[in-house]
Amino acid sequence: MKSKFLTLLCISLVLASCGDKKLQLVHQGQSDFEIVVKGDATDSAFESAGILQSYIKGISGAQISIVDESSQSAGKGKIYIGNINNEDLDQNQIKISVSNDHLFINGGSDEALKNAVYEFLERYLNCKWYAPHIEELPQNTSISLPLTLDYSYIPEVTTRTVHSRLFYENKDYADQHKVTYEAFPNYVPIARVHTFHRFVPEETYYKTHPEYYAWRGDKRLPTQLCLTNATVLQIVKDSVRALFNRYPEASVISVSQDDNQQFCQCENCSRIDQEEDSNSGTMIRFVNQVAEAFPDKTISTLAYQHTRKPCKTKPAANVLITLCSIECDRSGPIDEKCTDFADDLKGWGKLTNNIRIWDYTTQFTNFLAPFPNIHTLKPNIELFKNNGAKWIFEQHSNNPSELFELRSYITAKLLWDPNLELDALLTEFTNGYYKAAGTYIKQYVDKIHAELMQDPEFFLFLYGDPSQAFDSYLSADLLNEYSRLFDNAENAVADTPEILQRVKTARLGIDYAVLEACRKGIAEDLTLVVKSADEEVRINPIVNGILKKFEETTKANKITLMNEMGFTVEEYLDSYRKALQVAMQPNKALRKSVTLLTKPKKYANEDPQVLTDGALGGNGFYANWLGFEGNDLEAIVDLGHLQKINEVNTAFLQVTNHVVFFPTQVTYYGSKDSLNFTKLGTVENKYPLNKNSKVNDIQYFNLNGIDQEFRYLKIIARNLGTPPYWHHAAGTPSWIFADEILIN
Repeated sequence: MKSKFLTLLCISLVLASCGDKKLQLVHQGQSDFEIVVKGDATDSAFESAGILQSYIKGISGAQISIVDESSQSAGKGKIYIGNINNEDLDQNQIKISVSNDHLFINGGSDEALKNAVYEFLERYLNCKWYAPHIEELPQNTSISLPLTLDYSYIPEVTTRTVHSRLFYENKDYADQHKVTYEAFPNYVPIARVHTFHRFVPEETYYKTHPEYYAWRGDKRLPTQLCLTNATVLQIVKDSVRALFNRYPEASVISVSQDDNQQFCQCENCSRIDQEEDSNSGTMIRFVNQVAEAFPDKTISTLAYQHTRKPCKTKPAANVLITLCSIECDRSGPIDEKCTDFADDLKGWGKLTNNIRIWDYTTQFTNFLAPFPNIHTLKPNIELFKNNGAKWIFEQHSNNPSELFELRSYITAKLLWDPNLELDALLTEFTNGYYKAAGTYIKQYVDKIHAELMQDPEFFLFLYGDPSQAFDSYLSADLLNEYSRLFDNAENAVADTPEILQRVKTARLGIDYAVLEACRKGIAEDLTLVVKSADEEVRINPIVNGILKKFEETTKANKITLMNEMGFTVEEYLDSYRKALQVAMQPNKALRKSVTLLTKPKKYANEDPQVLTDGALGGNGFYANWLGFEGNDLEAIVDLGHLQKINEVNTAFLQVTNHVVFFPTQVTYYGSKDSLNFTKLGTVENKYPLNKNSKVNDIQYFNLNGIDQEFRYLKIIARNLGTPPYWHHAAGTPSWIFADEILIN
């Protein structure tokens, strides 16, 4: 019995010893290994070997030689880079294993091999890359691996793009996170999306051949193409051929609708769309004919807005369907908040295996605004992946936006492996990038998302505005709470200037929201101006302090844009300071009764008192602007009693891509009895609409030198009516948006 026990004990000790045994790549800063690359390896494979060599040295101090197969040293351990054993791997597959005391790092292509090297460095050596040139490497003179190591992975999303200049401008960082260097890899560079106007330009054809373009109502407009016109098909084919000849390295071109919903409604196009049960019917039939002429190329087209719903005709094998989720509510996962899109995704999946997802992850009208959609990134990517999408383009802002580094990092991670746990990723990044401040920034991220979840009716819109959330997750109390968290974060790293700057950059979103809250005056302490004890009106010190920090932080970090329309930080600051000047002026119209003679629509609760409430509109149409679609603004302000009037001034907004234009003119009238009005003067639009008009702007229509007594002031602002024929929304009603009426 004793002998049997001893035998079992010996066996157990041997097994335990074998289980504990490691492959020792580096010991006390020295290595008995060499990196071996196949003799016929590409330059890319040698580059991957060099990356591994560099990081092992950075971690341990050990310099490991790189050799090819024919130069291997006897008696040394091997780190084989590339397909040494000629394994049959999928082109996207990575494989990392230990066998016969050697390490094998392999990939089914050069790109996959580089992915395998970075996966090895992160997964097994604990390297982290938080932002370009901001990495965290363990410092350890010894590196060992388990002898049982055998890891293989094929990413289900094979083309992964995060629309962030962090990746586009830093290829090493893109490689570390296994995403593309550009938004449209392999595309003809000048034909990536919304290409109809490129192939059949209005300037060339519209006046002589209006039949090439969309029938809308009772006329042809160059908003889209007529997809049943044979000449249009030939022109597009010729244009595609010319572009492929000009860019022979490109394998993909976009043949896709322009960015509007003014599609052709001629008899032939409408008949096809009815047969196909979708407006995508004419598009797919048209694109299939183009694709037939280029069998060795890929023709990309959009399933977007009016073409999003799948038709009955199957796309050709070389047609890439780019399915876009632009309409979706971002307050929750798409399969909960945007079920019609999820249904369309499944429908296209029944027609083709060639689907590219174009998803959206930021607020394009306000890059820096708090946008609590981070909790949706994982379930949305899982939805796309589970429905066969191999190519996912996550359109972030490209330019710096709210929590830019965090969003870029997490989105890339989830594209590579959608099974990763979101909260762990958030903790990993906030602790790694913000160091001692990380816990407070994580608390902020968790808190703002939790507050949004408490408001299930809130529609988180890609083209929204922080003002929509002032009675929700951006209430006055919550803004103060978020600000305190960032105060704590700044204090935690006050002695580390580089980290402090990262925290200040992360804070820009809340600072921007506070500035806009003050513009609207949502609380006693959140206003543009305050009164001193002696009733003197002064700029709110909170506003002055935040404006100064906002300007300093954006300059220090080269943050230049506020939105996708090209509205710059400098223009925002100038506009805000103009608003402060306006707020400092005495205004006889303040909180006076307003009567509307024409009907507003949708915005600012259609409340006429918005025009005299003292809250000033920002640069987005949600922010305190009263909107009129297709009709003029006619309003009367009752000052309560006869008063001497010298000047009247009204602000109007322009956002040209959203069909919001300045009025053609504004005319002011005065009356003492509200029955008989005297014309005081007309102010013409200083900046009539043209193709080069500023996309996002505010104009004050000012009339002075009146010097008369009136009780009532009437304002008539003339709507443009409809956009000119060359505008993408030609044939639809134009909007005018008015804000504060100032009378002195």
